Amino acid sequence: MQRKAYVTGTAALLVALLAGCTSGATDSGTTDDANPGEAGSATAVAQPGRYRTLPEPCGAVGHDTLDSLLPGIQQITDPEQREAAYAGDATLTYDTDRKVGCRWKVESADATDHLLVDFERVVSYDNAVSDDSQAQTIFATKEAAADLPEPSASTTATPSDSSSASTDPSPSSSSSASSASSASSSPSSPSSPSSTPSATSSSSAAALQPRVLSGLGDEAFLDDALNSSGSTAQQRTVTVVFRTSNVIVTVEYAEQPATVGVVPDSQKMQDRARKLAARLADSLNG
Repeated sequence: MQRKAYVTGTAALLVALLAGCTSGATDSGTTDDANPGEAGSATAVAQPGRYRTLPEPCGAVGHDTLDSLLPGIQQITDPEQREAAYAGDATLTYDTDRKVGCRWKVESADATDHLLVDFERVVSYDNAVSDDSQAQTIFATKEAAADLPEPSASTTATPSDSSSASTDPSPSSSSSASSASSASSSPSSPSSPSSTPSATSSSSAAALQPRVLSGLGDEAFLDDALNSSGSTAQQRTVTVVFRTSNVIVTVEYAEQPATVGVVPDSQKMQDRARKLAARLADSLNG
């Protein structure tokens, strides 16, 4: 009788333990289902950039544009050499879907010109950061590295005071006005127009300084540097960088005159580089 009671008690204990395990499993399932989607729902992924591929860089610049930026091409008499000059040299790259570029170098009787066109397609590997946002960050880094000067107000020539003095004088003051006019027109007196060229020169210099550009891609800047090489000839390098969506484009245009003491024309080089950048932006958007 005592043995039978023991077995019955043991069986009851096993039943209780099994019931507890089943209850725990049920509770665990209820807990997992209490927040459906917390672990299994898809995390929001940032939008990919507009561009999935890049253009062929050496074919991105037309012959007419190369003729303008690299005048020495027109002086090449050998057809094969001229064609090779137009073709350019592709820059080294390990992933043509991410970064491509092309270089040209042409010598002429007056100068040696260099041109680099570089395309970089930015891809973000962070699901929370879009390709555009990543490209914007990289562009900001490039702009900061350019160390652009603070923008300054353009200097304008002060209008001549002759317009304010043209009011008809009263009869009582006509003689004094005539005397004043004679005095002001004296060759020994400094005339206001003499200051106009200086003011215009300052204004032009301010307009050509390195700066942020508008109307080119989503954002853009221009850098202009003049330096001397070992031969003491001054080389000017104009760089235009712009971003459109997740692609960053760099145009680097440099010229070194053949004659020491000759300084490359800043405005001409900037105009050429900006026109090329605008054409590249249009081709990307086309």
